[in-house]
Amino acid sequence: MKLVALLFLIVSFRFGHCKRRNIVLVLTDDQDIELQGMTPMKKTQALIGDAGVTFTNAFVVTPLCCPSRSAILTGKYPHNHLVRNNSLSGNCSSVQWQKVMEPQVFSVYLKKHGYKTFFAGKYLNQVGNSKYYNYTLSVNGTAEKHGDSYQNDYLTDLIANRSVEFLQSKKPHDPFFMMLSTPACHSPWTIAPRYSKSYNFTKAPRHGSFNVHGKDKHWLLRQAKTPMKNTSIDFLDSVFRKRWQTLLSVDDLVEKVVKKLEEVKELNNTYIFYTSDHGYHTGQFSLPIDKRQLYEFDIRVPLLVRGPGIKPKQIIKEPILNIDLAPTFLNIAGYDVMQSMDGTSFLPLMDSSQNKTHWRNDFLVEYTGEGDAKLDPACPNVGPGVAECFPDCVCEDAFNNTYACVRTLSKVNLQYCEFADSESFVEVYNLTSDPHQLVNIAKTVDPSLLVKMNQRLIKLESCSGNDCRTVKVEEDGCDS
Repeated sequence: MKLVALLFLIVSFRFGHCKRRNIVLVLTDDQDIELQGMTPMKKTQALIGDAGVTFTNAFVVTPLCCPSRSAILTGKYPHNHLVRNNSLSGNCSSVQWQKVMEPQVFSVYLKKHGYKTFFAGKYLNQVGNSKYYNYTLSVNGTAEKHGDSYQNDYLTDLIANRSVEFLQSKKPHDPFFMMLSTPACHSPWTIAPRYSKSYNFTKAPRHGSFNVHGKDKHWLLRQAKTPMKNTSIDFLDSVFRKRWQTLLSVDDLVEKVVKKLEEVKELNNTYIFYTSDHGYHTGQFSLPIDKRQLYEFDIRVPLLVRGPGIKPKQIIKEPILNIDLAPTFLNIAGYDVMQSMDGTSFLPLMDSSQNKTHWRNDFLVEYTGEGDAKLDPACPNVGPGVAECFPDCVCEDAFNNTYACVRTLSKVNLQYCEFADSESFVEVYNLTSDPHQLVNIAKTVDPSLLVKMNQRLIKLESCSGNDCRTVKVEEDGCDS
């Protein structure tokens, strides 16, 4: 498959006469928060988090690139935007997606309100991918090939430079939206030369569920080898270091953009959002490296925001989802509630001048597993129907790694998950007493709680629009 990075600029008409707020979204790829993924982002934390708000409970509604990015663009859960995985057959940027869902993405509405929109980097997996060199850009529909020269081609730096050029060339007083979607910290983890010696002795964290066998979990977790082989540990430690090293270039990107915004006198009129498309794991439950799992390390993400009306150094604990980004952007642009979106604007949580709103205390996480129909000759013992079996033939995905979960954040933090498999497997965790999800309490918890959570899951799996935004007011107890 040809990998094409995407860079396009859409110019739209000016709307109205009032000065409206600008919006910048920096979206990284595979950046976790649970495994200290923000450690390299010193400038980002100072320039966005310390200057605004840090959300400590930010989640994605599905832990894989294309479905998650589709959720960001549309403000919809996967069961409504219908992107199941990263393939065309899974509806990732398919013809059907382009006809039905793409006209509903938030940037279309921003254009209608007179915003100039700029996108650079990875869009959806079938239109751009995480390559750092040797890619082709689509610049307003014109192909632009790039090679392997660091000065001219390193994609993270190129995104930063083109962003600065856009800010320099834009007309004063025209509102704009910029989405900067970096390849970092996705594989192949190509490091900028200036950071090749950074974090050279760093290893993946060994706490929590690291190298712990998932004996009471779904069969995919049970097949992992515990203790992990030394080759697996060496591999994941190397990946962990490279991920941090690639993020240092993203930190520079954030600094460049903030400085340019200040230079062109737009910083005080601009909301800047920083987040990731999902989390990641390196050795948790003896799974070497990947995402796709229901656990906190794969579904939690960083989320920092600064902007007009946002007081500095705020910490907000309300659960924010990636489907909330689109309605928040549109709220900033002057739109009321978008009835077609499942998410909710969280602008009122950040801006003290806004009317406060009741907020959710639970949400849905859903994922459709992928597998290969044929045996992998490199791993003849794992059978068909699995995928991502590396290193050492430990598989990270399968056709029946298909699940839906209710995650609650209230007096007791719970996660209830059902798998679509032959076992009808259920996992339940009390994250108040077991934050690393080490013990599946499905067989010991009060059965009435299982019934209640199942009923809530059924409602969320079929929700659309306002039904998804309805606040669940009751608090769930947990006796196990």
